[in-house]
Amino acid sequence: MAQSVLTINLKSIADNWRSLDKLSGPDVETGAVLKANSYGLGISMVAPYLANQGVSTFFVALAKEGREIRQLLPDNVRIFILSGYMRDDIHLIKQFDLIPILVSQEQFIRYSEDIPDHKFGLQLDTGMNRLGMEPEHFLAQKDNICNLNPELIISHLSWAEERDHAMNKIQLNNFRDLTQGLDTPLSLSATGGISLGKDFHFDLCRPGIGLFGGLPFEEALPVVSLEIPLIQIQNVVKGEGVGYNTAWIAKRDTTLATIAAGYADGLIRSLSNNSIVYANGIPCPVVGRVSMDLITVDITDLEMVPDYFEMLGANQTINELAEQASTISHEILTSLGQRYYRSYVL
Repeated sequence: MAQSVLTINLKSIADNWRSLDKLSGPDVETGAVLKANSYGLGISMVAPYLANQGVSTFFVALAKEGREIRQLLPDNVRIFILSGYMRDDIHLIKQFDLIPILVSQEQFIRYSEDIPDHKFGLQLDTGMNRLGMEPEHFLAQKDNICNLNPELIISHLSWAEERDHAMNKIQLNNFRDLTQGLDTPLSLSATGGISLGKDFHFDLCRPGIGLFGGLPFEEALPVVSLEIPLIQIQNVVKGEGVGYNTAWIAKRDTTLATIAAGYADGLIRSLSNNSIVYANGIPCPVVGRVSMDLITVDITDLEMVPDYFEMLGANQTINELAEQASTISHEILTSLGQRYYRSYVL
């Protein structure tokens, strides 16, 4: 079976970072969130490239991700761990100079007992009710926390992709109230929050999906393209079914192309009968079920059939594909499988 080609434009990632950095003031640092293997695009390529472009603060989800990224970056780069502190991770944290962002009173107590002299950050729950120290716990521990000089205090917005949602102002006010008078650097905004304006920027912004071309950063440059090779062409007559459970019935005599990718490659099943691929810029509908390795496409109206079909690229962004799949661009990127031939553009 021929191999699909996933092309990742590192320059576009860096350009997106610079564009996001310009949206905040000159005194606001812009980091980069590279969790989940840089949103599926390859941390070993993305992290060093961004560090060379001037990024000096990175965020990942897990300590083992921190270990991987530390070995790629200069020693003076900061690496924060968003899931906080687990005792099993103490050796990774110390050996690779990782900075856990503590998310609960229990984590803070454990951390202050185990490695009180090591750097740490703190996340506050300002209304998302997912991760973060509860306000009453923070106020009870505030002096103890500040005495240990946290590197950063953050929170996370739950409705940042909707500029006028009331929850944004509520969380902003909660964050301000909890951190009033502190000297610790503060961070509230990821990609969506950056566009909400200077009140949301504080000392550091931490974009993730916007670096890779995803909403809610509407001005983002596309970062990925995906070309899928043709395996077979066949003809079906009107009334014949296609694929598992005959999920699509031909309404006319139809020419089909079977192409070499499927849900094992991250092209999720909700794209079945509900997506588009492109042949030399001409849209061709996906018909039938997306299967593990294969997708069938209606190419009846093509005059010339290419060797490769474009799923992502100049004609279709990750945001458009996500809309077809009734999901978000984050899931499209992080689902991309390991069978693609990956090509990086500088």
